[in-house]
Amino acid sequence: MAITLIDQDKLTLRTAAWGAVSLMSAAGAAGSAHKVATEGSIALTSATGPVGHVLAKAPKGVKYGKTVAALADQVLPALTASMNLLRQQDPAEADNFRSTVMVAVEASIGDHQGRPSPTLTDMARKITAALDAA
Repeated sequence: MAITLIDQDKLTLRTAAWGAVSLMSAAGAAGSAHKVATEGSIALTSATGPVGHVLAKAPKGVKYGKTVAALADQVLPALTASMNLLRQQDPAEADNFRSTVMVAVEASIGDHQGRPSPTLTDMARKITAALDAA
């Protein structure tokens, strides 16, 4: 099944996925926020299918705000909206999007000397809940 995404749909998907990586980076700031962001970004740019084509570029001109709370206020609803949008058009692409974001989240957690911090774990839980709220 082919999906049709207008520019606003693509921006929503990019805001959601790249924003999830930004949330993980903010949650991992006590360790290496740069490493967290790098690992998550690699996962997003490694996506395949229509979702992979959309996520190959980070969103341009998106202002996430100055706090993690402001970032979450944009990203978490965008994750849910992305899942709803994709499920309406192609459930397989919705699964692809969810899987891609979860791989990015898991890659962001990476190897933190055995266990991720409680902050990273909690942020991963919030992202997963937003994906599953659709």
